[in-house]
Amino acid sequence: MTIVMNRQALAAFLRRDFGQVADEITVQEVTEQGALVRLAVSGRHLRPGGTVSGPAIFALADVGIYLAILSRIGPQALAVTTSASVDFLRKPAAGADLLADVRILKLGRRLAVCDALIRSDGQAAPVARAAMTYAIPPENGVK
Repeated sequence: MTIVMNRQALAAFLRRDFGQVADEITVQEVTEQGALVRLAVSGRHLRPGGTVSGPAIFALADVGIYLAILSRIGPQALAVTTSASVDFLRKPAAGADLLADVRILKLGRRLAVCDALIRSDGQAAPVARAAMTYAIPPENGVK
């Protein structure tokens, strides 16, 4: 799969079109398989008990997969999640950012199937695994 948007292009896209997460989710690198994406964990991501909330982990997986797909198809703001599943495996490390290692498993004309292994920065064991399918909008409005 050819990379059409690099790390810098994805960061610019986030700032321009997805500003609500641009300050906390960053692309570390665009990889041969997909992308490596970071969530800068702050107090707003914590649930009672001090662990990272499920919605924050889901958001990292969803945005990370979205960005990995865009790295291959270009800035398609209307690519949308059509299916999502997240397995929460263990408690994230206290005070650590989260990293999503995203793999594009299949990229077709209309659908992309991806997964993400999410781990705490500095830890090898994953804290969650996500599987998602995205619908890709038809080119030039053709259905």
